[in-house]
Amino acid sequence: MAAVQSRNQEAGRNALAEVTREEGNALPRVSVQSSAEQRQTAQGFLSPLARPFDFPEGRHGVLLIHGFTGSPAHMRLIGEGLKERGFAVRGILLPGHGTDPRDMERVTWQDWWRAAVEAAEEMREKYAYFTVAGLSMGGLMALMLAAEMPVTACVSIAAPVKTVNRLRGLAPLLAPVHPVIRKQGERTGLIPAYDVGYDEYPTCRVQDLNVLIGKCRQCLPRVRCPLLVIQSHGDRTVAPDSPEIILSRTASPVTSRLWLQEAPHACTASPEYPKIVEAMADFLQRCE
Repeated sequence: MAAVQSRNQEAGRNALAEVTREEGNALPRVSVQSSAEQRQTAQGFLSPLARPFDFPEGRHGVLLIHGFTGSPAHMRLIGEGLKERGFAVRGILLPGHGTDPRDMERVTWQDWWRAAVEAAEEMREKYAYFTVAGLSMGGLMALMLAAEMPVTACVSIAAPVKTVNRLRGLAPLLAPVHPVIRKQGERTGLIPAYDVGYDEYPTCRVQDLNVLIGKCRQCLPRVRCPLLVIQSHGDRTVAPDSPEIILSRTASPVTSRLWLQEAPHACTASPEYPKIVEAMADFLQRCE
């Protein structure tokens, strides 16, 4: 286990040093920094890894969408892994994310949805095969995209169609008196360099997440493409029966599911991420 953690940390340090040299992601060369220092770098971004990424080579394009308060860093390891297996991958940055929590005050769910739709339409025209995939809120929008446009496949990762916290519905009432929610406790079980997101966020935006959850649940019967659903037994955010709700309500002719063992909610940035890469690559190749 110690060896695995060491390799993951080394991968994170290498990524921080190398990401600035990638075509389309040009940044001044940066040195390896601590998590606290990363929040003050990259021209306003929380980290160089919070920037969107694009690996355009391949005939099967995969759109990766991060989650609420997260960033493309949470999807980067998946993107790198799929790239190595011959897929073209694009990881988008949703409006208001990856920079400063106050930027979320100026956006709504419509802005997030518009960004996802625009990226999907661009990739769908470019590649012979096109898959939508997302983590958490990104998983909700991946399902919504699959319901709205022809896609080769859809991959939903820790999509919160049902959540453990049932108080999120009170967000409109809480926002005027408690405008900011601060995440409590230390985040464990993730690879630090890739766990790039906000530690706090505007309470009012929780209602936008609620809207997307409702719209996703409504659209599930219109999802007719092959569908891979991924969740972890270690997820304390999404209800354990969320995958069954998704699979039972869609009309997908081909379905598969992957259960991770210990990964927390942002499982794409956990040491179990290779299982996600392998499951996705195998499933998408069979869908071509």
